[in-house]
Amino acid sequence: MLSEIKPLKLGMIGLDTSHVVTFAKLLHDESNPHHVPGGRVTVAYPGGSPDFMFARVEGYTNQLSDEFGVQIADSMEQVAEESDAILLESVDGRVHPEQFRRIASYGKPVFVDKPFAVSSRDAIELFTLAERHGVALFSSSALRYAEPLVAAVADDRLGGVIGADACGAMALEPTQPGLFWYGIHTVEMLYAAMGPGCLHVTAATSEHHEFVMGQWQDGRIGTVRGNRKGNGTYGVAIHREKGSAFVNASAGARPYYVGLLENILATFRTGKPAVGKEVTLEIMRFIEAANESRETGRRVRL
Repeated sequence: MLSEIKPLKLGMIGLDTSHVVTFAKLLHDESNPHHVPGGRVTVAYPGGSPDFMFARVEGYTNQLSDEFGVQIADSMEQVAEESDAILLESVDGRVHPEQFRRIASYGKPVFVDKPFAVSSRDAIELFTLAERHGVALFSSSALRYAEPLVAAVADDRLGGVIGADACGAMALEPTQPGLFWYGIHTVEMLYAAMGPGCLHVTAATSEHHEFVMGQWQDGRIGTVRGNRKGNGTYGVAIHREKGSAFVNASAGARPYYVGLLENILATFRTGKPAVGKEVTLEIMRFIEAANESRETGRRVRL
């Protein structure tokens, strides 16, 4: 059983997101009904971007140290040296390539939290470095692993998926271009339902809403709707050959971070990323193309 395996020593880089505390609680607290065994955060480097959510760093750093006994390192390199695997948590997708350059040569498996990157160019660089140094590299939104979505995708009693419509909150941040910031959640859910193979996208934007339509190589159509006003429900309407159903991604009995952590630890132990390189690169390009289309109003090929 996983609980009987020696826990991995996990390092964290970038302590400017609530995910670092959420992950530590799930990994460390064995009394938590959603406890995820198999790893403990032992060392972390604060990091942080001066122009983006930097005020969070001190609080999360102190919380990891005081509540969970995490050693606070002097450098990213120290984290890589003293851990079995690395959680690159920096909330700013712009800095991920530079941070990964500093730790890739250690060859440790790495999870990169959302957004993986803020351009296809940066995403390709990350995977190129990973392949050069033999690093198992994995990134995903936690929404991909929402319990109701995983169950709905696996349930094929109504036949194959002929289309899907994903929705969710869609905040914008000037430093994280367009839909890279919160769009990753809805796009990840769409790809969980549809799989890869999108040819082109067309997007529309207004003050409070976003909409992206993608056409797949086999003719299927998938859409993303993002809201900054009204409800922020995360979910997917999955259309199958014999019927359609809406999946509320937040309605599961356990937090979707549990499923994400389970897949992170599986990636770290097996060396096989839970989401493959080609899928992640297509997701990055889907968002990049959507950003271009929402500015021009034109259809953009991936």
